[in-house]
Amino acid sequence: MLADALLRSLAGTTALLRVTSANTETNQSELGLVATTFADVVISPVVIRKLRPTWKSGEDSQWELLVSATGVEQQVNALSLSSAQALFAMTLAVTVAGQDYLIDSIASNEAFGNVYLYRLLLREAGQQAV
Repeated sequence: MLADALLRSLAGTTALLRVTSANTETNQSELGLVATTFADVVISPVVIRKLRPTWKSGEDSQWELLVSATGVEQQVNALSLSSAQALFAMTLAVTVAGQDYLIDSIASNEAFGNVYLYRLLLREAGQQAV
């Protein structure tokens, strides 16, 4: 709860995790006959900050998203997932304040064996070539 209070006091906001919600239990979904659906999962409180800028031209800016473990745990339980890693594995993009980001890496901070904060290293989602 202390991590939640800290994130809220630092102008904490919400993040949307765009996750896949395809039913993979049938042969039709394995063949691609069933369209994959997407859902936005709301996580709160979160704080985003820009990491030190890179000086190499053409590289994307990197951001760090600090996410409350209790907010993640609520969504893990609501979606009946096995762990927070399962939630992050099915996440395609993270949206904060209307800007889309892609996850580069995930770390967690623990105290006494319990996770209290997740740190997501993000990069801006640029336009992809088709």
